[in-house]
Amino acid sequence: MPSLHESVVMVTGANGGIGVPLVEEALRRGATKVYATARTPRSNWGNERVIPLRLDVTDPASIKACVEAAGDVSVLVNNAAVSVSTPGILTHSEEEIRANVETNFLGPLFIARAFAPQLAATEGSVLVDIHSVLSWYAVAGIYSATKAALWSVTNSLRLELKPAGVHVVGVHMGYVDTPMAAHTDDPKIDPADFARTVYDGVEAGALEILVDDASRLAKAGLSAPLDAVYPELATH
Repeated sequence: MPSLHESVVMVTGANGGIGVPLVEEALRRGATKVYATARTPRSNWGNERVIPLRLDVTDPASIKACVEAAGDVSVLVNNAAVSVSTPGILTHSEEEIRANVETNFLGPLFIARAFAPQLAATEGSVLVDIHSVLSWYAVAGIYSATKAALWSVTNSLRLELKPAGVHVVGVHMGYVDTPMAAHTDDPKIDPADFARTVYDGVEAGALEILVDDASRLAKAGLSAPLDAVYPELATH
């Protein structure tokens, strides 16, 4: 089974409300090094095993530089993402649509492609893609669309990297208690609990991690009639 102990981890979007606990939990589980990447990386993590790296997931040159700087990665966590200000795909600005596609979909895809040779050459390597319950529930416009696309990409990567021994994991969850979810009073997952659940699943060899009831319900609804998933479509 994959292990975080003595691994070299890279977390994208490491400064965010999910990224920070993913970095900290990897350290607790014995990672020898954690590359904490962000467009403007934190300079001080209070732990010499954390290596801050600049990474703009929308910039090919930045991705290339990150691969060159972090050639020993064995666990790659694709976490960086942006959201939208309104749920309607017809009301998003063009800039929001492009930012979501480039950050939430193309970014993790190109990062996975760039690091694939390194992961394939490393025994026990893991690729973790952070999806969302909204991969399966299209109520957040372009955000949902990009997370659904990333889910499909993760399935493709899983099939293509399996022969090389790379374990690919997809993570789905509802609201996590971070600034991105500050707009809602719905139940939220504690970020530290989220990180523990993710790495528990990785170390158990899970292919897919459904963190909460919301993600389990959405997954179960994939085979349901559309007007059951979206009652507003029902005819009367």
